[in-house]
Amino acid sequence: MDVVVLSEERLERTANGAIWGPSSYNWWSRYLEVFDHVRIVARLRDVTTIASQKARANGPGVEIHPVPYHVGPIEYLKVSRGVTAAVRSSFEPGDAVIMRLGCHIAGPLHRILMRLEAPYGVEVVGDPYEVFAPGVVAHPLRPYFRWLFTRQQRQYCAGASAAAYVTQQTLQQRYPCSAHAVDIADAQIHTDAPAKSVVSTHYSSIALDEASFRTDGRRPERVTGPFRLITVGSLEQLYKGTDVLLESVARCVLAGVDVTLTVVGDGKYRSLLESRAKGLGIAGRIGFVGALPGPEAVRVYLDEADLFVLPSRTEGLPRALIEAMARGLPCIASAVGGIPELLRPEDLVPPGRPDKLALMIASVSADNGRLSQMSARNVEKAREFGQLRLRARRAVFYRHLRTQTADWAIRYKATRGAGGNRRNPGPVTASAG
Repeated sequence: MDVVVLSEERLERTANGAIWGPSSYNWWSRYLEVFDHVRIVARLRDVTTIASQKARANGPGVEIHPVPYHVGPIEYLKVSRGVTAAVRSSFEPGDAVIMRLGCHIAGPLHRILMRLEAPYGVEVVGDPYEVFAPGVVAHPLRPYFRWLFTRQQRQYCAGASAAAYVTQQTLQQRYPCSAHAVDIADAQIHTDAPAKSVVSTHYSSIALDEASFRTDGRRPERVTGPFRLITVGSLEQLYKGTDVLLESVARCVLAGVDVTLTVVGDGKYRSLLESRAKGLGIAGRIGFVGALPGPEAVRVYLDEADLFVLPSRTEGLPRALIEAMARGLPCIASAVGGIPELLRPEDLVPPGRPDKLALMIASVSADNGRLSQMSARNVEKAREFGQLRLRARRAVFYRHLRTQTADWAIRYKATRGAGGNRRNPGPVTASAG
C-alpha cells in the first residue's frame, strides 16, 4: 500500500533529479516500516546549487509529488489552482493518507477524503494558533490567518482515523481527535487498537540514536573565561526569540555577568539581528555561525557551551532543545507550546521577557550545583525520545491507518467498481486551505 504524506516542507531539485530538503531520506523512509511506497506531497522548485544543511530526501521507495512552489499568501494566490490540482492528483483510492499539520496545502485532499468517507491520519507537529500569535509574525492579515488555520487544523484532527501529536498533552487539548479515540500508552504499544476505533498517540519527529547522547556527564567546572550560551533555531522568522536573547545578554553584561552567545541557524532576519547586537554594544560577544550541515556539527558547538537558551514565542516540541538535553547541557526556555513537558518550572521563563531571562541566566551561571542537576535530569528526560520507544508508537499508528484504509478500499471497490477514477475522485474548488 502507498502512503501519501502531505508536508509543509519546501524542497529543491537539482539537475540530476536529486531532491533536497530539511528532512533526509532516512527520516522519510520510516514510513516504509509499514507501507510499501511513500509519496511526499510538498512544494518543489528547481535550483542549481544546494545549501550545505539540506539533506537528500528522495530515494528507493520514497518519491516526491511536486506542488507549485510558493512562499506566503500572495504567492499562494498566484498558484492556488495549480496547488489544488497537484494535491488532488497525488491521491488514488486505496492510498493511505497522512497529513503533517500544520500544512496549508491539505485542504483539497481533505475535502476529497470527507466526500469519500475515507480514513486518514494526522501527525500534529505545529500550532497555527501560536505561530500567528501577536508579535510572532508581522502581517496585516495575521489575525485572520490565525483564525482560519486554527479552525482548519481542528477540523482535520476531528475527522482523523488516527492522530499522532509531538506533545503529550498540549496540542491534544487544542486540536482533539475523536472523543472516542483509543489512546495508545507505552504499555500498549505492542498491541494494535480495535480496527474500527480512532487511535491517538504521541511521538516526536525526533528519534535520538545513541550517538546523540553524551554519557560522560557534564563538563568540568570552568575556572576562567566567560559563561558560554548557545541557541539553535531558524532565523527565517523571529518566533525563536533570538532578539529577546540578545537583549538579555546585553542586560547580563551591564550587570557584570561575563557571557558570550553562539547563534546556530540562518534566515532572512540574520542581518537584522547582527545589527541589533551592534546596537546593543555586544557584537563582540555574539557569534553567528549560520546553518550547520547536520546534527554532528551542531553537537560540537553544544558540547562547548555551558547553557542552552531557547526563548521562543511559539513552539511545538522543539527538536533543538531535546538534542541539547541529550548532550547533558543545562537548558532554560520559555514556557510555550510543549516546552513545559520537557523542562521543570524552575527552568522556564515567560516569552518575550528579556528582563526575566537575563535574571535567570545570571542566577544559573553562578550556581554550579544547579547546573549539574539540570544536566543530569535533561539527559534522563531526553532518553524518552530514543529510537526504539518512538518507533514502537509510530508502528501502532501506521498499522492502524493501513488496516482502516484497506478495509475502506474493499468497501469502496464493492460500491463503485475497482476501476474507479484514478487520482481524480471528483471536482474540488480551490481555497486557501
